[in-house]
Amino acid sequence: MNKEQQNIQKKEKQEQDRLLKSYETKIDSLTSQIESTLSTNRESIENNLSGVTESFPEHDVFISHASEDKEVFVRELARVLSETYGLNVWYDEFSIKWGDSLRTVIDKGLSNSRYGVVVISRNFIRKGWTNYELDGLFQIEMTKGKTILPIWHDITKDEVQKFSPSLAGRKALNTAMFTIDEIAQELKNLLD
Repeated sequence: MNKEQQNIQKKEKQEQDRLLKSYETKIDSLTSQIESTLSTNRESIENNLSGVTESFPEHDVFISHASEDKEVFVRELARVLSETYGLNVWYDEFSIKWGDSLRTVIDKGLSNSRYGVVVISRNFIRKGWTNYELDGLFQIEMTKGKTILPIWHDITKDEVQKFSPSLAGRKALNTAMFTIDEIAQELKNLLD
């Protein structure tokens, strides 16, 4: 019986060694999977964080307007927003340099602005570039949410309704009722 017990003990030892080796192999495999997952997650988080810093808007506001409205309203609005309220304003006279591609600079400005102030006037409605900018702002708004902030300048609700029912249905500030400073203050309050 002694020999038989020794054989049984030997078999039990071999079985324990086999189980131990199997467990060690499984532990090594799981450890490798965890390390791989952690490494992948770390890379993903780092990539996402680098994307976050790149996706923050460069400008607080993009001002879309007809050039005919600069002298009477828009230039002063851009100046007050920038100088008085310290906002980072995309405005063509601030942002477009000699030799720049208009489409490229405008697209970048639209993409990198938190809000688009759209100065809707009779002049605005007639212009190609302003409609291009408005189309871009609507596209951005579809993915990011509220983006377009309309200002009616020397235009009636009926004229806005004929041009764009969706814009006519939005709350807008009107230059006939608000001063430049009041409009700038409203925008500053929205950004705070």
